[in-house]
Amino acid sequence: MKKCIKVLAAAIIGFAAVACSSAEKMAEMAENVRVECNPAVLEAVAGNIDAALTVTYPEGYFHPKAILEVTPVLVYEGGEQAAAKLMYQGEKVKDNYKVVAKDGGVVKDNAHFTYVPGMEKAYLELRGVAKYKNKSVNLPSKKVAEGVNTTYMLVKSEGMVPYKADNYMEIIPQTAEGQILYTINSSDVRSSQLRGASLKDFQAALDEIKANERKTLTGTEVVAYASPDGKEDANNKLSDRRAASANKAWSKVVKDAAAPEVKSVGEDWEGFQALVNESNIQDKDLILRVLSMYSDPAVRESEIKNMSEIYKELKGEVLPELRRARFIANVEYKNFTKEELLQLINENSDVLDEEALLRVATLVPAEQKPAVYQKAIDKFNSARAAFNLAVAYMALDQDDKAAAQLAKCTVDADVLNAQGVIALHKGDLKAAAQKFAASGTAAAKANQGIVDILSGNYAAAAENLKDAPGCCHNTTLAYILNGQIDKAAASAKCQDAPVQYLRAIIAARQGKAADAKSYLEKAGKVEKFAARAAKDIEFAGLK
Repeated sequence: MKKCIKVLAAAIIGFAAVACSSAEKMAEMAENVRVECNPAVLEAVAGNIDAALTVTYPEGYFHPKAILEVTPVLVYEGGEQAAAKLMYQGEKVKDNYKVVAKDGGVVKDNAHFTYVPGMEKAYLELRGVAKYKNKSVNLPSKKVAEGVNTTYMLVKSEGMVPYKADNYMEIIPQTAEGQILYTINSSDVRSSQLRGASLKDFQAALDEIKANERKTLTGTEVVAYASPDGKEDANNKLSDRRAASANKAWSKVVKDAAAPEVKSVGEDWEGFQALVNESNIQDKDLILRVLSMYSDPAVRESEIKNMSEIYKELKGEVLPELRRARFIANVEYKNFTKEELLQLINENSDVLDEEALLRVATLVPAEQKPAVYQKAIDKFNSARAAFNLAVAYMALDQDDKAAAQLAKCTVDADVLNAQGVIALHKGDLKAAAQKFAASGTAAAKANQGIVDILSGNYAAAAENLKDAPGCCHNTTLAYILNGQIDKAAASAKCQDAPVQYLRAIIAARQGKAADAKSYLEKAGKVEKFAARAAKDIEFAGLK
């Protein structure tokens, strides 16, 4: 009798357990199921939103013959998006879903969503349907995460394509020269030299400098030499005597010029090399090569003497030109000012050389740059203008024209970088990365940092952007995304609204609510940042 009672009791308990594990009961007991979502605040990375779900089912919850269908759904402003369904089954179900024992257990799964605008303000919920026999029962929806972080979308993805620089000089150093020639081993100034064309032309140049308002005389010099075909000590002394005699001659023939700085060079080895190189001597390369082998001045002087006997041009044409004293006027020429350049490009652009046109292009508005660069191309076949024309098109959002223009340029590191930026604008991150790697410039490295941010590779982005030229925006953003908040704060030096917004994020993550609000107020003067801040999960703790 007692045995029968025990069997009956066991049957009743078993029935109760089964009854409590029916589909209806699974719905009623759904609140006992614990769900953890990682990350707790979802994050958009490279256009994707991924959540790792850890679900703990309590003992006695899952009916051995039940199937549970769970759909992760991201609900956002303007709609909702469902991830792939997650399927679970009891121990006695003959199917291929994940098994959850009646005694309870932990299962792990993932949910994936594709970002669409509006998901900044969203929450993730799980919607379940318990199926047992021919009955399906909806479980209460369970919210497991709220908010989607889209901070990476603050990246400035225009890319960096520097113009090739001009060599325009606002002040051009110039010189005017005359000279006195001496006879061999002499320091006497011959009267014919004083009356010669060289010094007359020099005086005329001084007069022109004085009359020309664009020219300023900054100094004068007398520089004396000896030809390198004698002994070094004797030549140095001869050079000194020539410096003294030339200085006396200066005061006789030069009018209205300050006293010159007097220099004695000694042997004019550099002048010898230059004159030989410019000469028509058949074996000039051999002469220079042989002489360059000797570092001892005495040996070199001996070789020059020997060669001058063989090569009469050395003796008759080269060496006499090195027995001299130069009269030098140093001048600063004031080039066209910014205002003059802007006037000339409209009124008389033909007087502008290549460098001037390249400089003018930096001064005119963006829409006028292509015409100026085209003028430099047409007139001077300027390679720099050809590249800069492509950059000007890119600045006007005319990438098709830019690409066509780049195709005309000789491929170099700058062209590769520009082509990479065009690929970046098209969303072809793979092609962009290939071009940036091939370019290797500082700008290309910074542009690769943009690719890294858009690809979700934040550590690489921080590395590539740490020394980026120009504005600090993307560098600061990369540090934020990589969790390097102190470095982000140190790099946020720009004062524009986008960086003020990044400063607000930094302050919020540091728990500095007052600072975050202050930065948001500054950024919020730009409407789009005010609108973003109202929905940005970064600032949820400030409300």
